[in-house]
Amino acid sequence: MRGIIFVISGPSGSGKTTLAEHVLGDRKLKKKLFRSISFTTRPRRSREKDKKDYYFITPEEFKKYLKAKKILEWTKYLGYYYATPKDVVDKRLKAGKSVILCLDFKGAAKIKRLYPKNTITIFVAPPSLEVLTHRIKNRCHRTGLHEIRRRVEIAKKELLNARHYDYCLLNQDLEAAQKELKEIIIHNLTKEG
Repeated sequence: MRGIIFVISGPSGSGKTTLAEHVLGDRKLKKKLFRSISFTTRPRRSREKDKKDYYFITPEEFKKYLKAKKILEWTKYLGYYYATPKDVVDKRLKAGKSVILCLDFKGAAKIKRLYPKNTITIFVAPPSLEVLTHRIKNRCHRTGLHEIRRRVEIAKKELLNARHYDYCLLNQDLEAAQKELKEIIIHNLTKEG
C-alpha cells in the first residue's frame, strides 16, 4: 500500500507550517505521517536548523539537483529557490508512509499531476487580509515594509487559487483549525486503509 501525499498551501502567515507541525506531533498520527524537508537557497534564520527545518543549499547545488532530476517540484520566492527532494518522498510512499508537504499553488498542482491517485490538497486561508498583514508584520519584525508589502501582494494572488484545492480550511482560531486539519487527514488515511 502506497502512502498519501498531503499538500498544504496558503499565503505566508496563514499558519500552514504551524498546522502541519501540530498534526505531525499528534501521537496517533506520528507513525503514519512524515514531514518532507525542503531544499532552500535562502540564508538560515537564527532559530532554524539545517536538515531539520530545511536543507540549506547553494544555488549551484540547486541547479545540480534539478539537472539530475532529484527535485519533484520547485519555486522561486522572494529571490530564493525552494524545492522538494524526490528520493525522500518516493521512499516514504513506497514504504506505505504518508507525507506532508507545505507548498505553493504551482507546487501543489505539480504534485497532483505527478501523483494523481494519492495526493490530497489542503488550502489554509486567513480570516482576512488585515489579519494576514498583521501576522506577516509580527512574524517578520525585522523585515522591511517593502518585503511585507510584497508578501501581502503575493498572498492576494494565492487566495484566488483556494478553489482549486480538495479542501479549504479557514485558520481563524488555531485550535479549531488544528482539529479540522487532523480530521481531514484521518478521514483520508482511513479511506485509503
